[in-house]
Amino acid sequence: MKHRILILGAGYAGTYVAGNLARRLSPKDTEITVVNAVPDFVQRMRLHQLAAGRTIEAPHLADVFAGTGIRLRLARVTAVDPERQVVTVAGTSGDGELGYDTLVYALGSHGDVEAVPGVAAHAFDVAARPSALRLRERLDGLDRRGEGGSVVVVGDGLTGIETATEIAEGRPGLSVTLVARGELGARLSAGARGHLRRACDRLGVTVLERTRVEAVEATRVLCADGTALASDATVWTAGFAVTPVAANGGLEVTPNGQIVVDRAMRSVSHPNVYAVGDSAHAIGDNGRPMPMSCASAGYTGMQAVETIVGRLTSRKVAKTRLVYTYNHISLGRRDAILQMVDGEGQAKPAYQGGRAPARIKTGILRVSLWAASHPTYGLPKRRRRLAGAPDATAAKALVQPLH
Repeated sequence: MKHRILILGAGYAGTYVAGNLARRLSPKDTEITVVNAVPDFVQRMRLHQLAAGRTIEAPHLADVFAGTGIRLRLARVTAVDPERQVVTVAGTSGDGELGYDTLVYALGSHGDVEAVPGVAAHAFDVAARPSALRLRERLDGLDRRGEGGSVVVVGDGLTGIETATEIAEGRPGLSVTLVARGELGARLSAGARGHLRRACDRLGVTVLERTRVEAVEATRVLCADGTALASDATVWTAGFAVTPVAANGGLEVTPNGQIVVDRAMRSVSHPNVYAVGDSAHAIGDNGRPMPMSCASAGYTGMQAVETIVGRLTSRKVAKTRLVYTYNHISLGRRDAILQMVDGEGQAKPAYQGGRAPARIKTGILRVSLWAASHPTYGLPKRRRRLAGAPDATAAKALVQPLH
């Protein structure tokens, strides 16, 4: 019987893991299945651009996985049972259970729209394609009205900054306000903060610093200091959350629902379950949790692949890097900030700003899309055969941390 590898989620992390496992493990011994709720690959890093009006490619996953040997199941994951080693799914073809021998949990994150009253009912987010398209439709309607309109972006993290500046540049007839809970660009160096402020001034983005939002209404954003901001479209980027599926299934999770993993990306409670990307609570090489980001998806995915291949073929498990080296922030189409960070995750004094880092960011986005669209590029003619299922002693040894 073939070893069944089940991968939940076909975002940046899930497609990377699926493709690399297919490249390195023999199909004579393994069966790889990817479960995803939608039929297309979503360029999450570009959803703010989609909302602002740009055309964003969304390759069909059936085409992406064609000829790779990877099976695709279009369905929504509703439950995980790590004791029985099954996943429950709901899809257009009906509900069902999928068994596995190795599970890779890559369901990612979504906008945290439940933290503040009114957000779920009245705000948009750019963490999912449907919501980004709904925001685009609202912005189109404001433009067609020809009377201007007000857009309030809540949250001054990377997503909030990119969203506010992209909308301001792409929709110059709209008034854009960015609400920051602290100082704008607080995690950046002094020079980068200055560049960010100049960009907001150039694009006409009004910045409200040290402002906490208490509620969102249909046409207003209510702040803790009593200020009421008129808003024709409120965009919520103040935090992300993960699905409760892992917690409900009995996996050990953090208070926010991320799966707690060891250095090898294995669940500390169920070692045949791996978590990657935003779903994983992974400690980086600097001793800090890896942030929710595309970069973290790549690094955690690399380690998961090495661990799974090493485990199944009885080879030494390679230890890959778990680092976070820079913040790359788009400020519209022709401007960006590249902020390097040190080993502690703190901004270094030097930064790059302007067209050069904007071109670099465009290149990164293109490479990320190409890599996701060609998951098994360079497929070797000879792939690793499995060494047999690890016995109890080997399985216990695999729980030990990598050195």
